[in-house]
Amino acid sequence: MPATDIPPRDRLIVALDVASVEAAEALVMRLGDSVTFYKIGYQLAFAGGLPLVRKLADKGKKVFLDLKLHDIGNTVARGVENIAKSGATFLTVHAYPQTMQAAVEARGPNLKILAVTVLTSYNEDDVKAAGYRLGVADLVAQRARQADELGVDGLVCSAEEAANLRKIVAKRLCLVTPGIRPAGSASGDQKRIMTPARAVAAGADYLVVGRPVVEAADPKAAADAIVAEIMPVLVS
Repeated sequence: MPATDIPPRDRLIVALDVASVEAAEALVMRLGDSVTFYKIGYQLAFAGGLPLVRKLADKGKKVFLDLKLHDIGNTVARGVENIAKSGATFLTVHAYPQTMQAAVEARGPNLKILAVTVLTSYNEDDVKAAGYRLGVADLVAQRARQADELGVDGLVCSAEEAANLRKIVAKRLCLVTPGIRPAGSASGDQKRIMTPARAVAAGADYLVVGRPVVEAADPKAAADAIVAEIMPVLVS
């Protein structure tokens, strides 16, 4: 089960997967108090969105900076040191041992490092095509054990793997799950998906939701509905 000390609304991380900083700021304004946690990924970061991390943090919001760093240790460490000054709460790195170790050593007191196990757009065929000898479940488990040993703060994983990962890392690491789709939502390019309530019941601590909120006719109502859906699971 997920940690019980995280407020329900903080568990929803809305992905600001939009084309410009202006569009992101307009969405944040529209969502208001319904959302406390945002994800900034490649699309917005490379459209001038990195300074938005500090602006959101100064407004009391939390930011998940999803850059999936992976490079030689020194390069990762120097990048993490600068990101730690930005006000971000979470930062992703790929779950390779040298990369995780460098990020953990450079994170500082406030930044939490999340290791990306296997992308939720990957299935068994994709992993095989990439040259891995392990299947998705075994590869995720191996990387989770390595992350735990190295002192990583959390894992990014499919909600399908959350229950099994809880057996491996217990409550030592938080689990952040993308690929969340409320009932009736299109799956898009995600191949391993789950509804919000099922994901939390499986052990997810945080749910990353993009298009079902960002592209909704009423984003605020969509965000509120997700929070309302997971609350009964948290109190059961």
